Amino acid sequence: MGNLLLIGMGGFIGATLRYALSGLVQSLSKSTQFPFGTLAVNLVGCLLIGALSYLAESYNTFSPETHSLVFLGFLGAFTTFSTFSSESLTLLRDGQNLLSYLNIGIHVLFGLGAVWLGRTMAALLSS
Repeated sequence: MGNLLLIGMGGFIGATLRYALSGLVQSLSKSTQFPFGTLAVNLVGCLLIGALSYLAESYNTFSPETHSLVFLGFLGAFTTFSTFSSESLTLLRDGQNLLSYLNIGIHVLFGLGAVWLGRTMAALLSS
């Protein structure tokens, strides 16, 4: 139960910061066409997960509870793109090139397909 609370607390902070940072960057960009806010959140999340995973692996600096709070809760709610990117890089680093490319391709293609399918189903059901 304690682990679940840590993940929830981290998730609350991550989701709140995602909303704030994305809105701020989008507002500063004055763009109505390109999602600069989402891009900023994804890049910041990738930078954070890269730095923190290096520290965790190299110096064993994260307890299981801290790992749950930071990686699963905070970064998981801040952006899942950072986790996707970290896992893809780990596969590459471990020499699993094909699996890394499959991971990237499947996420992008099936993700776009799932969004299209969801929109199509919702449009059909609402008409």
